[in-house]
Amino acid sequence: MGRGKSRHQREGSQSEFSILQPKTLDRVILLSPAHPLRGGIASSTERLAQELQQQGLSVRIYSFSLQYPSFLFPGKTQYSDSPAPEGLDIVAIVNSINPFNWWKVGKRLRSEAPDLIITRYWLPFMGPCLGTILRFARRGGRTKVIAITDNAIPHEHRPGDRLFTRYFIGAVDGFVAMSRSVEADIRQFTTHKPVAYIPHPIYDNYGPLAGREESLQYLSLPPAPGYLLFFGFIRAYKGLGLLLEAMADERVRRLGLRLIVAGEFYDDEAPYRKLIRDNGLEGQVILKNAYIPNEEVRYYFGAASLAVQPYLSATQSGISQLAYHFEKPMVVTKVGGLPEIVLHGKEGYVVAVAAPAIADAIVDFFQEKRESDMVAGVREGKKRFSWSNMVEGIKTLYQK
Repeated sequence: MGRGKSRHQREGSQSEFSILQPKTLDRVILLSPAHPLRGGIASSTERLAQELQQQGLSVRIYSFSLQYPSFLFPGKTQYSDSPAPEGLDIVAIVNSINPFNWWKVGKRLRSEAPDLIITRYWLPFMGPCLGTILRFARRGGRTKVIAITDNAIPHEHRPGDRLFTRYFIGAVDGFVAMSRSVEADIRQFTTHKPVAYIPHPIYDNYGPLAGREESLQYLSLPPAPGYLLFFGFIRAYKGLGLLLEAMADERVRRLGLRLIVAGEFYDDEAPYRKLIRDNGLEGQVILKNAYIPNEEVRYYFGAASLAVQPYLSATQSGISQLAYHFEKPMVVTKVGGLPEIVLHGKEGYVVAVAAPAIADAIVDFFQEKRESDMVAGVREGKKRFSWSNMVEGIKTLYQK
């Protein structure tokens, strides 16, 4: 980072990271999706910016003017209709597929000379864009770069993934891994750069929990012995098919439960609808095939007694942190970082990746009337996942 350094040193040797330290951290730029882009990464970036500001730092967000070309985005829209968060300086400037834009944004960042750039990395597709911007931004200056890494190796592999991620990692000084599995993945690409394990904080920017009766009324749902919730966009790795098979278990049927599936299908929904029909679940499963606006999320969690994440693979999940915020016990599968988050038997269930195991947990929760005790466990457990912990971890990493 210092003037006259070799290219290797500019791109993040450990000695440079340890020695060339600004004495204070005052100015931060977040290079990440933000409003009006939608989704968990945008929302959590905005929440991180708010926490940094609350701790007295100057913060600006550099977001995307074009995040994904339309042919690469499986959803209906990339944009949110929700109001913009108040008090945040968001500049929509990054074009993910335009190399001339990367050079322009990198030079602008370099001229601003922040003490720290915090970027998000969640998809190798972003590696060339972000890696190039960061190389220009750091050139000849003292700015450091920390990457909050949602995924280093994606759930669904494509040609070039490892090459793009390696290129990105070369432009970064240190990393936040929100699960041990991601920490291990980062170590496949670098052994000398510092990596801090800091669990994903709760999503506490979706409003307070709505009561069950209020939520059912808002969603126009009838009373039932209990509602389960599968929340978030649907892709094969999220295992919705397993949950539908668990709903067809005769023990679960006898409980009279209903399942709310709230999220946009990023895969073909026909196989899921066939599974519902073939198992006679039409009266038990409510499909809301749409992106859920921020202001409505509270009602979906408010209606449910139990949130289920039947994932086939995972790193960490923002859905868990939504459930913690709304004080909902969970069923999660033993994949990736999910078992690190949920305390089995106290805050929910950690089960095998199998429909019978998911059904076992559902039956135990309702038959043994565990909701009250587990809600108390979740209420206590969510204290582990504060935004102040995330910021303190970033500050510590910045000083290494």
